[in-house]
Amino acid sequence: MQEVTIIGAGLAGSEAALQLSKRGIKVKLYEMRPNKTTGAHVGSDCAEFVCSNSLGSLDITNASGLLKKEMEILGGELIKIALENSVPAGNALAIAREDFSRAVTKRIENDTNIELIREELTEIPEGNVIIASGPLTSDSLAESIKEFTKSEHLHFFDAIAPIVEMDSINFEKAFWASRYDKGEASYINCPMNKEEYERFYNILINAPRIEQHDIDKKAKFFESCLPVEVLASRGVDTLRFGPMKPVGLVDKRTGVENYAVVQLRQDNSAKTLFNLVGFQTNLKWGAQKELLQSIPGLEEVNIVRYGVMHRNTFINSPQVLDPTMEARERKGLFFAGQLTGTEGYTESIATGMLAGINMAKHILDEELWILPKETILGALTRYISDKAHLEDSKFTFQPINSNWALVPPVELPKKERKNKKLKNELLAKRSLETLDYFVKNY
Repeated sequence: MQEVTIIGAGLAGSEAALQLSKRGIKVKLYEMRPNKTTGAHVGSDCAEFVCSNSLGSLDITNASGLLKKEMEILGGELIKIALENSVPAGNALAIAREDFSRAVTKRIENDTNIELIREELTEIPEGNVIIASGPLTSDSLAESIKEFTKSEHLHFFDAIAPIVEMDSINFEKAFWASRYDKGEASYINCPMNKEEYERFYNILINAPRIEQHDIDKKAKFFESCLPVEVLASRGVDTLRFGPMKPVGLVDKRTGVENYAVVQLRQDNSAKTLFNLVGFQTNLKWGAQKELLQSIPGLEEVNIVRYGVMHRNTFINSPQVLDPTMEARERKGLFFAGQLTGTEGYTESIATGMLAGINMAKHILDEELWILPKETILGALTRYISDKAHLEDSKFTFQPINSNWALVPPVELPKKERKNKKLKNELLAKRSLETLDYFVKNY
C-alpha cells in the first residue's frame, strides 16, 4: 500500500488524514507548529480554530447547514468531533475550540495509520501529496507552490476578533438572548442607545490601526470577514445593519429593541470566555481596549486575546485544480482547505474530506469523485476549479464560501417565486436526494 504525505494538520489536513486512515492507508502528517509559528495560531494542537469558534448554521435550508449535512452523509470525521464538542449558539454550531482541537489531536496521535511529524516542509515532495497548509502557508513552501502553479499567489487580509472573560461583563446592562428567541438564549448582548452608539462609532473611526508592511498594502480584504473599522468607514449606520444589528434582540427586562447591539458568543466549554461576534479588527491594542470598554456592559471587561490581522494566501484554483481537488498537471497531488480559495471552517473541513476520499481512490486506482452540481460541496468545488473563469478577462478569483448562488436554481410556481424559504427547502431536498443516489451508485 502506498503512503501519503499531508502538509498541514489544520482542519483540512486533519480531516484528509482521518479519511485516508479509515481506508487503511498510511499517512505522514507534517505540521510545522510549534517549532515555527504562523502569527495567528496560539497553540500547537491539530485543527485549531483561529478567527472564530463558529461553523455556522445547522439549518439545512441554509447553505452552510446543508454542507454540514452533506459531510455527515459522506462520512466526515471532524464534523462528528465538532458536534461532540459543541457549545450553545442558538441555531448555529459553535465549538469549545480548545476541547475540539485537543480531541482531534488525540485522535490523530492514537491512530496507528497516521504519523504526526512536527517539521516544516519547505518544498512539495514527490509521491502522493495533499497540500493543506492553509492561508498562513510559510514563505518557503509558498514559493515552492508558486513555482509549481506557474502563477502569482493571490492574497487577502483576514482579521481575528477579541476574546474576553465572562466574569468581567456587567450583566446589569448586558442580557442573554438569541436572535428572534431561536434556540436557547446563548448569546450575551450589550445594548446601545443612539447616544452610546454614536460615541462608540466616533471612537472607532478615529482609532489608530496597526500598519501593514508595504508588500501587503495592495492585498484585499475578504468581504465576509471585514475588520469592524473598515465596515464603519462605509457609513455611520453600516454596523447597525451588520454585526451590530438590533433586530430580533429584545431585553425582556425592559421590552426595548435597542438602537444597536454587540453580541458575544461562547468560546470555551467552561463558559468563561466569549468572543465578540463580527468584531474582527486591526486596531492597536490600546485602541481596542478603549473601544471595547466604551460598550455598555464591557466597561471593565478583561480582554484575554486582542484582535489581530494576518495575510491569507490562496492559489488560483481555476488554473490549477480539477473539481476532485487534484492538480491537473500532476496526478497524485491534491490541494485542500482555504489554500484553494474556499472560505470558512466548514468549507475547509469539507474540501479536506473530499481530497482524502479522492486520494484514496487514486491509490486504489478507482474513479475519482466529482460530486453532483446540485450539492453544496459539488457546486463549490466545481466553482473554484471552473476553467471558464480563465476565459473571462473581467473575472478575478477571490475566496468564496458555500452559498445558494453556486447551485442550479429550482423551478417554482409563478406565485411562489419570491418565497425564499420554499426555494431553499427545495434546494436542500434536491441536494440530499442527489447525494444519496450518488453515494449508493458511485
